[in-house]
Amino acid sequence: MAIEITSESLAGARPQPTVDYEESPAAPVSEFSGSSQRSLQSRFRLTNSSWARRNFSSRARELSGGDAIILSIPKSGRTWLRAFLCAYFCRRFGLEFTLRTGRYDLPGFPRIVFSHDLFEHRTKGDRWDRIRGKYLVPRRELNRAKIILLARDPRDCFVSLYLQLTRRDPNAAVKLKQKTVSEMLRDEKFGMRAIINAMNNWLNEFSQRDNFTLVRYEALRASPAEHFRDLLAVLGEPSPDANIFQEALEFSRFENMQKLEAAGAFDSNILHPGDVRDPESFKVRRGKVGGYSEYLSTEDQQFAAAAITELDRRFGYTA
Repeated sequence: MAIEITSESLAGARPQPTVDYEESPAAPVSEFSGSSQRSLQSRFRLTNSSWARRNFSSRARELSGGDAIILSIPKSGRTWLRAFLCAYFCRRFGLEFTLRTGRYDLPGFPRIVFSHDLFEHRTKGDRWDRIRGKYLVPRRELNRAKIILLARDPRDCFVSLYLQLTRRDPNAAVKLKQKTVSEMLRDEKFGMRAIINAMNNWLNEFSQRDNFTLVRYEALRASPAEHFRDLLAVLGEPSPDANIFQEALEFSRFENMQKLEAAGAFDSNILHPGDVRDPESFKVRRGKVGGYSEYLSTEDQQFAAAAITELDRRFGYTA
């Protein structure tokens, strides 16, 4: 299969035990200056606590019942992937297109839960939200469903996330919106280190499972037909209808999605620009591989390159 990493291929490389998470400081990422190391402490450490991954909030229901759970850092290409899958399965079952994957409850129509999980747990809401585990996928769901981790180069993720927070998200704190890209890059919650920590934590937690698949955004961009076909196979559709498959590919092309987003054609707030006059405020912005270099100074690129050396090498991203 073209999907590059499964539990079988991960098993021989730097095996790690399955783990959970709780609040506690962790060792700082190397290559950061001394004062930054002391201040940039991870909010969570790996632990075997039996209760750490429970969700006691009403939102647990939204994160439950999926045949598959797709986890990702924000701005990893999740909306593109969602648009393709929804276009394919809605057309396949003769249903009206929707981005709300739980809208239809039909045999053979997979329910897919999309979540930023650990990253949102660490960046959204208040202390009470974190105590309740509001943004965590419940342990029982992770034990039951297929897990797909969508990965993207953390540098590209960061730049897109920075633009979303400062140009698109009306709920972002004013202090956050006022940060420069250089300041945000080093931010404890939203910077490079936070992204890398979450990615490493997910891979450590799931890489030994038989029903785990790692998908790289860059591979999807390089060969969407090949990799989307393999993704459908993971979701129980090993022989997709050729015509419907091609229609879904065309529908989910970036240019088409940008046009539809600008026209407000979607049934979800997922795809609405912050300002139709500002291309940088669109949810579907550029999707460019390596585009971070156009936004980061030489010094910031060096900082990001030093940080990415701490990313688990199984992801395949290097400085």
